[in-house]
Amino acid sequence: MTIPLLASLLTVGGAFAPSASAETMRERQWYLDKMQAERMWKVSTGKGITVAVIDSGVNASEPELQGKVLKGMNVFNPQRDAHHDAAGHGTAMSMLIAGNGRNGQGIKGLAPGAKILPITVFRSEDESGTNSVPVLVKAIRYAADSDAQIINISLGHPILEERNRTRIQQAVDYAVKRGKLIFAAMGNSGDSGNYVEYPAAANGVAAIGAYDPQFKWAKLSSYGPHIGLSAPGDDIPVRCMDNKPGYCRSGGTSQATALASASAALIWAKHPDWTGNQVLRVMIETAGKPDPPLPSRYLGYGSVRPRLNVLENKGNPGPADVNPLVELNEKRSSDGKSPSPSASKKPAPASPGEKGEKSETVDSSASGSGSDPAESTGRVVGAVGVCVAAFFGVRAVVRRRKAARAQSAPPAAGAPPYPYPYPPGAQHAPYAPPAPHVPQHPQGPPPPYGQQFPHPPQPPTAPPRQDQ
Repeated sequence: MTIPLLASLLTVGGAFAPSASAETMRERQWYLDKMQAERMWKVSTGKGITVAVIDSGVNASEPELQGKVLKGMNVFNPQRDAHHDAAGHGTAMSMLIAGNGRNGQGIKGLAPGAKILPITVFRSEDESGTNSVPVLVKAIRYAADSDAQIINISLGHPILEERNRTRIQQAVDYAVKRGKLIFAAMGNSGDSGNYVEYPAAANGVAAIGAYDPQFKWAKLSSYGPHIGLSAPGDDIPVRCMDNKPGYCRSGGTSQATALASASAALIWAKHPDWTGNQVLRVMIETAGKPDPPLPSRYLGYGSVRPRLNVLENKGNPGPADVNPLVELNEKRSSDGKSPSPSASKKPAPASPGEKGEKSETVDSSASGSGSDPAESTGRVVGAVGVCVAAFFGVRAVVRRRKAARAQSAPPAAGAPPYPYPYPPGAQHAPYAPPAPHVPQHPQGPPPPYGQQFPHPPQPPTAPPRQDQ
């Protein structure tokens, strides 16, 4: 069955105009300084680690990637190779992982010593994104059988059919059993529907959300109980897509996923005897924590901070054969909490940032900061409830609440067992622009980068994105 497969896209694009006082591309990569990349590279560059990039292919001739891209495979069309990327998405993600920087004029990857194994799953050379579940499953299994240690999947789709979710889960289980560490994008519908997407929602996959340069949850980043970690995903410079020249401002969970994969490569290169489970466990333990309870529905177990292991040897790798996310999900399930989107029947909360709510924040240092927007809302509702109880009487309030709970019915037979809405049918096609989408910045509009990139379709009533 053919379905659209959504790659998390660039949000605002265009060539950076050169000038005598313009920042270099390296200076625009704010997250490298925040993550202390220069210090980490003295210890680990990701050398010896291969990252399989399941995407639109990778242009191996790009200067930032020369000598870094392995042969790979075009799964959708085996007659073509994986070194062509008309969409540019897979190339952009690969540069974020392993780009050489071209002496400050190009994209510097967080793990510049790593290799890239390109695996093409997009439909054709000139039309990106449309794919089928069998192709995605085959790509995951191909990566599982390869020498790549890490699998980067900066794409996803809200899959309704149980049999297709099962097929993806089986492929993920196969890869995890073969020692692979899988990172997948949560999705870019946090402010426009918040769809649960696969393979990010598969058990054992580290689903990655995005935060902005202020370490606040990026409002386009999808959220939910299955999020594993978060990484930089806003105002990220990349090579422009669709073979357009120059570099573009971008944002999304695709970029955050690539940086999470690169973070894992740095740790794994330093500890080559570890398994993927141990690398992931250390990433969770050393993450910059948001306010409890954990995991946060918006930032997971926190922001990736590879420097705490690479530079300070923090984090206990634990057992080699236990996936920490599966273990944590099982513990939450035994405690009566929802371990995954499919197990939760609670409706998704309103997007943070609306109606005066605080945006959740992660801390780049040792402890977390900021407040969970769901908690902020809960405190307000609680205060209102006390006033109502004082006015009408505690008994009446309790009776009304009991009546409301009694009226809550389980989902109808055949309804998706998820707490988030889905787009109608199979119309959630990637790269189908409804209109250019320009974020609003409190400090004024972004520089005139020119070229605009399309967004995934949004519901007519979707609120505009408000960047922080």
